[in-house]
Amino acid sequence: MRVFVTGATSYVGSKVVEELLAHGHQVLGLVRSDKSAALLSSTGAGGVRGTLTDLDVLKKSAGECGGVIHLAFNHDFTKFAASCAEELKAIETIGEALKGSNKPFITTSGTLAAHVKEPNQVATEDDRITDPTKTPTSPRIWSEIKTIDLVKEGVRAMVVRLSPTTHGDGDKGFVPKLIGTAKTTGVSAYIGDGTNVWPAGHRLDAAPLYRLALEKGKAGSIYHNVGDQAIQIKQIAEIIGRKLNVPVESKTPEEAGKHFGFLAWPLEMNNPTSSLKTQESLGWKPVQVGLIEDLENGGWYFSTEALESMKSGDDYSNNK
Repeated sequence: MRVFVTGATSYVGSKVVEELLAHGHQVLGLVRSDKSAALLSSTGAGGVRGTLTDLDVLKKSAGECGGVIHLAFNHDFTKFAASCAEELKAIETIGEALKGSNKPFITTSGTLAAHVKEPNQVATEDDRITDPTKTPTSPRIWSEIKTIDLVKEGVRAMVVRLSPTTHGDGDKGFVPKLIGTAKTTGVSAYIGDGTNVWPAGHRLDAAPLYRLALEKGKAGSIYHNVGDQAIQIKQIAEIIGRKLNVPVESKTPEEAGKHFGFLAWPLEMNNPTSSLKTQESLGWKPVQVGLIEDLENGGWYFSTEALESMKSGDDYSNNK
């Protein structure tokens, strides 16, 4: 199958492209620069120049391919709401191109979008927000809702939810931001008692998940890239503190915004999440190392390259 992939050279997207090519698919990737185009070409994939605001490019490229995997997102959190609106418009445009075709269209969301009724309830693929006006959440939820709605328009639409931390070599997401904050402030912190938890998934497990969803996923399904169901935030902070030799401290919710910035919002959330249904329905299984082992063994997170980049204030955004 020829697959149109947005975010084709991103942290997760680059591995998805490798996975697709290794299993006999062709790839047309959306790229924003000559550098990205050359990188994509070196893998054997084709490229088309554009961004999520180039709606004509999105519509034409989607229409020319047998399926679409959407991974691109603008992670400038100073204009998060605008980025969410931009993505929603892109999904609507791609959906219009695929209308009535029954072609697979996989978009990307996060496990934090799973709506559960009880504080410690383990979120599953069936936990969904259908009316955001009654359930306060991230404005990105509208993209997930729109994707599932496209099933009514004859699109085999599905969502892959990534964990708050999709870890592995080259990670530029939430955990590196925590490490960077600890280096800058001299304190590795958590909020409250730190017993709230996040799930975690490895990017090398995410790649085959997207491929399997493309090949045999069912319309209207949501899939979870979760290897670790629940890791305490305090445990993450303690490992960071030990590795950087800085004290570990609790911050009150009132202090969190100033200390963590945008990260304070997800860092306060309790998000135990299962991927059992995903494993059973797709025959997928997370096989990579867990987040704690990744952190304990150093890996990317405490390498000289990573620590210098964090120190210099490089953008550590991620496709979540």
